[in-house]
Amino acid sequence: MTFDILREDPCSQARAGVIATDHGDIPTPIFMPVGTAGSVKAVHQRELREDIDAKIILGNTYHLYLRPGMDILRAAGGLHGFNGWERPLLTDSGGFQVFSLADSRKIKEEGCTFRSHIDGSKHLFTPENVMDIQRVIGADIIMAFDECAPGEADYRYAKQSMELTHRWLDRCLVRFGETEPLYGYRQSLFPIVQGCKYPDLRRQSAEYIASKGADGNAIGGLAVGEPTETMYEMIEVVNGILPKDRPRYLMGVGTPANILEAIERGVDMFDCVMPTRNGRNGLLFTAHGTINIKNKKWEDCFEPIDPESSAECDRVYTLAYLHHLIRAEEILGLQICSIHNLAFYLWLVRTARQHILDGDYTAWKARLLPDLARRL
Repeated sequence: MTFDILREDPCSQARAGVIATDHGDIPTPIFMPVGTAGSVKAVHQRELREDIDAKIILGNTYHLYLRPGMDILRAAGGLHGFNGWERPLLTDSGGFQVFSLADSRKIKEEGCTFRSHIDGSKHLFTPENVMDIQRVIGADIIMAFDECAPGEADYRYAKQSMELTHRWLDRCLVRFGETEPLYGYRQSLFPIVQGCKYPDLRRQSAEYIASKGADGNAIGGLAVGEPTETMYEMIEVVNGILPKDRPRYLMGVGTPANILEAIERGVDMFDCVMPTRNGRNGLLFTAHGTINIKNKKWEDCFEPIDPESSAECDRVYTLAYLHHLIRAEEILGLQICSIHNLAFYLWLVRTARQHILDGDYTAWKARLLPDLARRL
């Protein structure tokens, strides 16, 4: 994997670049639709390619490990072969999912034991077998196994958790180095910066991660309950240390405003379930503000959902029709809302990229942010 920076914004840390993988190039900044179990909820692969033009999607090690399982994925030639997605893939390590199972997991030096949310069966994730699992899944970019401490964790716990994450990272790197990709193309391993809301811990973690010389680096453990301004502060601390010539991935973030603020602070990659999850609940994101399509005011609004969007459904269907579908609990409504929101998020990062290339990102962001906060 290579990363080339094409231009940096003159008034901020924002940059426009290209990540090159064996499954294709990824223009940055980029948003990655979340396909947790090998599928972006309510969205066909064709729509991801043609309607939304997603350059990369994300899968989840925890969910894919439990179902369909490693034997099926290996026989299929990895997740690319299994779900028919020919563009780049990223898998997270499953750490966040495992550690969110607070009542059914146990953390120790070896790894983390947990019980399946599907059938209650007992499993163990270690740094070594998480590397092996992600080799089988076959994503272009894979993540190190880490512990994601709660946002409200005290300093002592956050420090212990960070240090455990660093020890696990060293084991991940050893295992990654002594194994080979299974399907004839290269994979890159990203370490994850932790440290909760504590600047000195974030600084220590960023320095440790930067010393590993990985193809790219991730920032984890944010947007988990801390104030938004604290999140931005931690991004600034970390990106002041992580190497500039490698892509930076902010995991699990976030709102359109969060993404623009993080781009300004030097982040290149994002993922979040918000576009599809909110879409399935009738909340639409647009450049002019958010729409709750369940509200009666849209009942007789026969305008296109968003004529500025690149998604075909936004030009074909009206707000009144979508209001009807959602109120009638028709599955098509969930699909249209999900496609629209993903198309908007991809429009947002594409437009941000263009303004970085044009040299006026900061001014454009300042004009757009008030509109994004508006309720229509």
